[in-house]
Amino acid sequence: MTTQLSSGTAACPGCIASPAEPARPVPQDVQIALSLPGIHCSACIATVERELNAQPGVEEARVNLTLKRAMIKAAPELTAADLIPVMEQAGFEAHELDPGALSATQANKAGRDLLMRLAVAGFASMNVMLLSVSVWSGAADATRDMFHWISAAIALPAIAFSAQPFFANAWSALRVRRLNMDVPIVLAILLALITSLWETALGGEHAYFDAALTLTFFLLAGRYLDYRTRAAARSAAEELSALEVPRAVMLRDGAEKNVAVSALSVGDLVLVRPGGRMPVDGEVVSGQSELDRSLLTGETLPVFAQAGLTVSAGEVNLTGPLTIRATAVGEDTSLHRMADLVAIAESGRSRYTSLADKAAKLYAPGVHILAALSFLGWLIYSGDIRTALNIAAAVLIITCPCALGLAVPAVTTAASGRLFRKGMLIKHATALERLAEVDTVVFDKTGTLTSGTPALTNLGDHARTDLEVALALAEASSHPLSVALAKSARAAGIKPAKVQDVAEVPGYGTEGTYHGLRARLGRAAWTGGTEGDQTAAWLSVEGQAPVPFVFTDTLRAGAVEAVQAFRQADKKVILISGDTRGAVKALAGTLGIETWIAQALPQDKADHVQDLRDQGHHVLMVGDGLNDTAALAAAHVSISPASALDAARVASDIVLLGNDLAPIADACDTAVKATKRIRENFRIATIYNIIAVPLAVIGLATPLIAALAMSTSSITVSLNALRLR
Repeated sequence: MTTQLSSGTAACPGCIASPAEPARPVPQDVQIALSLPGIHCSACIATVERELNAQPGVEEARVNLTLKRAMIKAAPELTAADLIPVMEQAGFEAHELDPGALSATQANKAGRDLLMRLAVAGFASMNVMLLSVSVWSGAADATRDMFHWISAAIALPAIAFSAQPFFANAWSALRVRRLNMDVPIVLAILLALITSLWETALGGEHAYFDAALTLTFFLLAGRYLDYRTRAAARSAAEELSALEVPRAVMLRDGAEKNVAVSALSVGDLVLVRPGGRMPVDGEVVSGQSELDRSLLTGETLPVFAQAGLTVSAGEVNLTGPLTIRATAVGEDTSLHRMADLVAIAESGRSRYTSLADKAAKLYAPGVHILAALSFLGWLIYSGDIRTALNIAAAVLIITCPCALGLAVPAVTTAASGRLFRKGMLIKHATALERLAEVDTVVFDKTGTLTSGTPALTNLGDHARTDLEVALALAEASSHPLSVALAKSARAAGIKPAKVQDVAEVPGYGTEGTYHGLRARLGRAAWTGGTEGDQTAAWLSVEGQAPVPFVFTDTLRAGAVEAVQAFRQADKKVILISGDTRGAVKALAGTLGIETWIAQALPQDKADHVQDLRDQGHHVLMVGDGLNDTAALAAAHVSISPASALDAARVASDIVLLGNDLAPIADACDTAVKATKRIRENFRIATIYNIIAVPLAVIGLATPLIAALAMSTSSITVSLNALRLR
């Protein structure tokens, strides 16, 4: 074995003594990103990393289970096309991602920053509270003053650090001459601190450092709660963009050249090998194969591809090489347009305003005006600025929108916990409010109402000899129908017949020789069968009439119950699918769905959902595929199963964790109750202010009492929210 020294290896003494040649640039390692939708546990991670790291040229491979993604540091000559077969041999579906488009989906530091500030405020608050208890218990004179100064030493730096988000937001608002909810919060904190320092410097009995810290802690808790519910809602448009193929094989003058997709132009010839995804929209010039169009249609059954067929970017070539003439590249491809649809729908949703935001627009100015009037009134009446400041601080604290800020997050958290125990994960803070308004439910078919895996329905209709021949042919193919047929036949105890020279004909099926006769299993036109509404694979043995193996997709658990529950609740139910008319009509009849649409493309789904919204309907979209992402984002509220692809889960507001669809209908009922609790919380906050504010204005509530009253209102709101559990 010869060992090749790298450029970093020490040279021999003779080489060092001789004049050195100009240094050659050292090839830089490349970053390869693979999407692995099938991984689900630590064992999967270990297997994937072991297989990837064992490949020559791979420097390092790391798997992110949350994102179902592998990031590989590899030698320049290694490509994703070299690693995808390795993953498939290990039993994992793999697709190439563009590493440059993934930067926007990386975890940011906002959550950790809020959590750190919350921890500091909580720790400082507990320590100052202990000192305050000593003061309340009777500490006086020098001891009391010492405890107040120690409290100040703890509170001032803690609040300076922890309350930075409020200070920054308040300053941003004031700088453009407007008010937001953070302005009264900051004023209350500052007045509490100023009043406390004033009292401490003058040897007063009361200081309110604990109130300022407790206020900061409660508000940060609400802010962090809100962040957690929103953080999961990453942009589906960015995820879709990441699925665009970064490189392609261009054919020019009979030679193959690996180029960046951005270098392709309309009219270029592109070679797409088996297992590769279409980098452009185009037309098949030569070759025969089958295409997985689930990206655009959501259907798992492959489509036969031959010269003249129109293909779209993102479709997967399954069995044979295809030469494509590009008709649309870059931003004009179907995949990119789909990402644009999602981005437009998402930007429309961002205009939705929660109940808390609406209330805050009216609430914030009133708080400032009331506190200012109280300060001026008491300054004129008493002539004592210390008394006026105390009362103004009490008014700001007692009217602080802490309860208002917790009204929505507290209910959302309680409702999310209830739905989580039933197998549903709420991703968006306002999803429950929107779900409560739903009057129309739109379902996708394959992978949503059905399991997405074909099953043989007429096994018992065939002679044993036919089953044995069919099994022998089916086991030579990885086609979904062949896999389903082989699985059913094996389960029934069928053994494969001795079929010679079995071979797969890309796009048609498999064929071989049985007792000297040609036997075929595949498409109707190839085997002599008859096309129909049902999904079927035909078996033909020379000299005998072809026989069909009919397949159907099994219903997902709870599909019947979910549809029935929605109909009983007087909600309109619609089925939209990219499948054939016969299959969609049959499923709609089984479930009792009167309105259905077949052979729908992604834009058709999104357009139909938008039309319903334009008519004034509040649409719930339930879908699982990349072809559903635009419709999911366009809907008033959306749900995806956990088995859905990453981009669909990202675009949805709620994720169904289990396989049972029944909890979806219950989620609507929970959402109605949650919205009712939110409105009750606003009423509680209003009644509290009606009672507490006058007491603060007339001087019957000190800042300390105001802080206790504010905390009581927050606890009351939280307890009311817990009724949902």
